[in-house]
Amino acid sequence: MATSVQIVFDCADPDRLATFWAAALGYKKQDPPAGFASWPDFLKAQGIPESEWNSASAVVDPNGVGPRIFFQRVPEKKTVKNRVHLDLNVGGPRSAPHGERRGRIDGEVARLVQLGARQARTIEERGEYFVNMFDPDGNEFDVQ
Repeated sequence: MATSVQIVFDCADPDRLATFWAAALGYKKQDPPAGFASWPDFLKAQGIPESEWNSASAVVDPNGVGPRIFFQRVPEKKTVKNRVHLDLNVGGPRSAPHGERRGRIDGEVARLVQLGARQARTIEERGEYFVNMFDPDGNEFDVQ
């Protein structure tokens, strides 16, 4: 039997982070269970208090290929560097001209900033070019 993978983010605002990562990755927020028009309808039916509705959220690959990403609210703030992070590979093949790769990367960085990300630093070393960023909750990721 094959094992599936889910990536989990601890965060302060699951809906905000799900919205960001859905847009960043071309994913979509997970649909509510069958028989429910919306997540609030489902949560009401389950007796979940409205104050808990943003305790979790998830995004899924609309093509069903990539992993599900789950966001869960935790009370503590992020205090140290991520031990695991996502890299968004948008530059194209390494064989592409450096200027073309850089242009694609810089364009994606600008789009992600508009979505709520923050640029940390740009790294150019040993022929590589990538940009280190933070998502709206402060989680690090790279665009390369």
